[in-house]
Amino acid sequence: MKVEVCSFSGAKVYPGFGRLYVRGDNKVFRFVNSKSESLFLQRKNPRRLSWTQLYRSMHKKGVSVEQAKKRTRRTVKHQRGVVGADLNVIKEKRSQRPEVRAAARSAALKAHKEKKAASESAKKANKAKAAASNARGQARH
Repeated sequence: MKVEVCSFSGAKVYPGFGRLYVRGDNKVFRFVNSKSESLFLQRKNPRRLSWTQLYRSMHKKGVSVEQAKKRTRRTVKHQRGVVGADLNVIKEKRSQRPEVRAAARSAALKAHKEKKAASESAKKANKAKAAASNARGQARH
């Protein structure tokens, strides 16, 4: 048994009861009685009629148990380690004074630049050696 709901009053419309109204745009409205249908066709606002369900819900009538306010979940922030750096290492670096960190950074940059320069010079030496041996090889032929 399918129980419908009145489009105007919000009351239950049992099978075999009520009225059905189909508007020109094919929208179907079900009414519990002719009173509801008449008021709907007069374009009355059901929120202003005290006997309708819309009025009762809007004015908080007949609500016996007040529902508890839904709690929102707060996002919890976690600190995690990054690949190559443990969380403890990150905390240590953060707790260092800025001057110490700047000095360590400049030292690391300097070491990196020296290493790069050494590898560049080694590359140049290898290239020169290869070019010299290549020139000697072509001179023989």
